[in-house]
Amino acid sequence: MLSEKIVLSPEEIYEKEFKVDARGYRPQEVDNFLDLIIKDYSEFIKLVRGYERELQNLNDENNKLKQQIRKLQTEIEARESSNSSSQVSNIDLLRRISQLEKIVYSKMSNN
Repeated sequence: MLSEKIVLSPEEIYEKEFKVDARGYRPQEVDNFLDLIIKDYSEFIKLVRGYERELQNLNDENNKLKQQIRKLQTEIEARESSNSSSQVSNIDLLRRISQLEKIVYSKMSNN
């Protein structure tokens, strides 16, 4: 994508030689080359700004996803702790019921 829109490479700019006539470089040739450079750098600036916006959007989305992960981890931890506490309380309830049954059945058998 980048190479499609940028016409000149740094090497091409560096290696560009202008023909010299009696009064120096041909002004029209220099102007045309500078127009190409200006066009390239204008496109470069547009691309950089677009990439900066895209980077900012991706960073924002990344931060939102991190917040969602933290929230979900908190919810999972809360559910796991509530499940483990209800498992403990269920076990306690079963023990109590068992003890009560023993007491009740022992009283019934004594009568």
